[in-house]
Amino acid sequence: MTEYTTLGLYIDGRFITSGAGRKSEPVFDPATDEVLAELPHATSAELDEAVSAAERAFPAWRAKSALERSDIMRRAAGLLRDRMDHLCRVMTLEQGKPLAESRGEWVHACEILEWCAEEGRRVYGRIVPSRMPGLDHLVLSEPVGPAAVFTPWNFPALTPARKLAAGLAAGCPVILKASEETPGSAVEIVRALHEAGLPAGCAQLVFGVPSEVSEQLILAPAIRKVSFTGSTQVGRHLMKLAAEGPKRTTMELGGNGPVIVFSDADYDRTIKTLAAGKFRNAGQVCVSPARFFVHESLIDRFTQDLAAHAAGISVGSGLAADSVMGPLANGRRVEAMERFIADAEDRGGTIRAGGKRTGNAGNFFQPTVVTGLGGDALLFSEECFGPIMPIAPFSTVDEAIEKANSVAAGLAGYAFTTSLDTAQTAMHRIRTGMVGLNTLTISTPETPFGGVGESGHGSEGGMEGLQAYLDTKLVSLA
Repeated sequence: MTEYTTLGLYIDGRFITSGAGRKSEPVFDPATDEVLAELPHATSAELDEAVSAAERAFPAWRAKSALERSDIMRRAAGLLRDRMDHLCRVMTLEQGKPLAESRGEWVHACEILEWCAEEGRRVYGRIVPSRMPGLDHLVLSEPVGPAAVFTPWNFPALTPARKLAAGLAAGCPVILKASEETPGSAVEIVRALHEAGLPAGCAQLVFGVPSEVSEQLILAPAIRKVSFTGSTQVGRHLMKLAAEGPKRTTMELGGNGPVIVFSDADYDRTIKTLAAGKFRNAGQVCVSPARFFVHESLIDRFTQDLAAHAAGISVGSGLAADSVMGPLANGRRVEAMERFIADAEDRGGTIRAGGKRTGNAGNFFQPTVVTGLGGDALLFSEECFGPIMPIAPFSTVDEAIEKANSVAAGLAGYAFTTSLDTAQTAMHRIRTGMVGLNTLTISTPETPFGGVGESGHGSEGGMEGLQAYLDTKLVSLA
């Protein structure tokens, strides 16, 4: 399809789009099940070549001034902004989200490149006063070295941009293994970096069988940093591989975000915020509001209003102007939604809206609201990662916090209240890496993004995301 993009690998400054006997796989449009293009896989030799190229590029890239690195990244962001309409169609075709959401993601990706380009010019050291005369202590920040980074399909531009921008700004060459299901957005990012003048080997893009690519890259001695966004199960495996190094890791793993709606919440604002946020990207968001705990005085009204909203959402192709929610990204997600609904019905839950797949083609599932479930139901104990909203009541603050903290994942949590005391309680007692109070906006270029517990460790975004690609060196000078 001419409106999609030309797929390929990007290794040592050149694009590789085909080859005799090369393994490849189809990329599907989740709204139609049609094949968009064939995606070439990297051979084992090409993965070794990518590592060697990153190792060769490292001395020169780290030696460039922060201003030179910044200029290249800003030019790349400018190229992406110039191509915005095309980029949005590429993302919607491969991932399914509505064009408006694709535009928002691409703008965010550009802002990340621009912010990291500027923040990279502010990687400061410090002087620590010495307790001994004639001795100085200098603390320096230095790039850790070539990085291997791995990104998922749900945000095919935002997540690669986070990892590429932070690594490049810190002075580290980056090898990106993006999702094989949504490769076009990553291809467009590296194409912009290439055209902006990024030296060969500084950013590379590979695809293949995920387990094989990750093992070969992570175990390569030249790779000094690993960053992964994805499931907790896979993250554990990659951490074991990295421990062979040992190599620094950033792990942004699964979530199961609790939402507490207290009795004194600004009701209209809360409904508007949650109605818009829950079904964004069809619920396929790691920080999506997932488990809803609503004060018993509000729950009947809350459930009725959210069910009415869910029933009124227009579901269809992301390319259609009237679509509010697009398809799920693949057939596996539809099957997962059906498993969650079956479990809810087996446990006596009530489907207040939706609950079924829809359409004759593609991976569409209705926006869904479910009530009447206990904490042992799958919708409360496992990450749904889809457009299903389970709602349960609570009576006291302590009960709400206990319910919120009842899972091992700790990525994002949310609370809605007009009480400063209650907000402070939620802020300190919800065990997550990020907490939104009266808002779902917790991801910006300048703020840290990461979780605790089984949601991983380390942060992306903000100065913390840049520091993740830097070593700290102490120099004592007499």
